[in-house]
Amino acid sequence: MNWYGVMPAMTTAFTDDLKVDHAFLARHAKWLLGNGSTGLVMLGSLGEGATLTHDEKVAILKTAVSVAGDKPVVAAISALSTEGAVALAKDAEAAGCSGLMVLPPYVYTSDWREMKAHVVAILQATKLSCMLYNNPIAYKTDFLPEQIAELAAEYPNLAAVKESSADVRRVSWIKALLGDRLAIFVGVDDALVEGVAAGATGWVAGLVNAYPAESVELFNLAISGKTKEAFELYKWFLPLLRMDTVPKFVQLIKWVQEQAGVGSAKVRAPRLEIAGAELEEATATYKAAVAARPKVEEKPLSAF
Repeated sequence: MNWYGVMPAMTTAFTDDLKVDHAFLARHAKWLLGNGSTGLVMLGSLGEGATLTHDEKVAILKTAVSVAGDKPVVAAISALSTEGAVALAKDAEAAGCSGLMVLPPYVYTSDWREMKAHVVAILQATKLSCMLYNNPIAYKTDFLPEQIAELAAEYPNLAAVKESSADVRRVSWIKALLGDRLAIFVGVDDALVEGVAAGATGWVAGLVNAYPAESVELFNLAISGKTKEAFELYKWFLPLLRMDTVPKFVQLIKWVQEQAGVGSAKVRAPRLEIAGAELEEATATYKAAVAARPKVEEKPLSAF
């Protein structure tokens, strides 16, 4: 598959009784792709993967694949155990996914020997192209560039890395070690322009769930080297993009979707919808963004 461009880390839509809303999920996916997204990343942190059962995950993947056409669907592979992760990887391949995004195990954080064994088991479970997800802030496991290079040398189906350390120097470091061997994706919304300038060629994005046209336009400007235009759009977008960098990013992004009329704020426990001072702050940020929203051509959700 082609690891390039803006690939939404899709939120998982829920009905009023907190069941997966497959009808809206399918419509949302088509809308994101119709506005220029190059693929879909399902079941990730933003997709509340940790609250989904195995069967729910497989059903979500099948829904995404059914509407994606020739665009790739990437399954985030995360589990408490290596056995569970391998099982999900195999089922993702059977469901028609084009790639996998490989996470370290939930809860257990250890040394390179054990983390490498976990990742390798997933890489070897299927023939699918894989992206390694490095997010030491959230998962406490830090895949260092030298370790990523070791995996890349040994496993040809490792094709990309989602770099979410929030340190843009990691992009340069990986590029220095590996050149173009791996596609590097920015995984933190408010580091997009800087990450592309350092050599990233993709973005696993969050706020794209509410603002796909602006997200794709920002990426295209950045990758084209149109720095002045990119920073003009970035300046407007940053207050919203920073919602992707805090512990309640899932609640905030889904809330923005609801305010924009392109989703629901419903989340599964232990998450709760934002309230009180957090809601007031988010409301002020959102209202300011709406008032200054630039004119970027977008196909409306109603068209899908």
